Amino acid sequence: MLRSMTGYGVANIESESINVTVEIKTLNSKFLDIYCRVPRNYSEREIEIRNLVTQSLERGKVEVSLTVQPVGKAIATTAVNRPLVKVYFNDLTETANDLGFSGESTDLLRMALQMPNAYNTESVTDTNRDSDWAQIKEAVHEALRKCTVFREQEGKMTADKFADYIGTISSLLEEVKEQDKLRIPAVRERLEKQVRDLLSDENFDPNRFEQELIYYIEKFDISEEKIRLANHLLYFNETLQSPESNGKKLNFIAQEIGREINTIGSKANDYGIQRFVVQMKDELEKIKEQTMNII
Repeated sequence: MLRSMTGYGVANIESESINVTVEIKTLNSKFLDIYCRVPRNYSEREIEIRNLVTQSLERGKVEVSLTVQPVGKAIATTAVNRPLVKVYFNDLTETANDLGFSGESTDLLRMALQMPNAYNTESVTDTNRDSDWAQIKEAVHEALRKCTVFREQEGKMTADKFADYIGTISSLLEEVKEQDKLRIPAVRERLEKQVRDLLSDENFDPNRFEQELIYYIEKFDISEEKIRLANHLLYFNETLQSPESNGKKLNFIAQEIGREINTIGSKANDYGIQRFVVQMKDELEKIKEQTMNII
């Protein structure tokens, strides 16, 4: 099953002391690139959060945002980090103005209070800290699970598109085969004329004649390219059905498909086939763009 590198997952868990929200966004990247936004009070847990992400997500640019807000009795031991909240509020106000609209002050303040390190929390016991981390870890796992489901759904839609693109190229290949049947008589007539010209030449050289004949046969014959292209298309479809997601492999197969299409276009020397080749290239470009976003 294909999995896209584009994903999103969010989880919210509330206990008697804290409310935890974990948001995970992923985009395409050659490698696993993780960026974490973690409140200062839990910065020592960032490495553990990264490890959890690494175990679940193979590739992609991953942005993890952790928000922890006190609730209930814990609010009594918490004070607003006013200087930082003020900076957040001013920045949000300027951003709203730059975008051409004025945000409500209460809404902007609420957003500022949800930003990292918006609260100064008194030191907590190791027991409470361990309990908080267990809750945070649970939220991270849930957000990762939702992100993975999102990636699988995106991968399923991409696989359906791939199947359509490959089907279109296969149909165009059949058109090429039919057009090739019409092209062969014209090629044969052209060769016969050149052979007659060679035979009528006083300086006729049998060795050269054989070389010229082999050259033109190889130059105009696209039988092998048609067979290889059909095999590559079949292999691409087989890879789509594989239980493993392998975007790099699909990209390699797409490159081989492109080579055969280009060779057919250059050797055919036929306007009708060239039209089909251009259409096949158009479908192939869509495939190449999509494979870059597959794990």
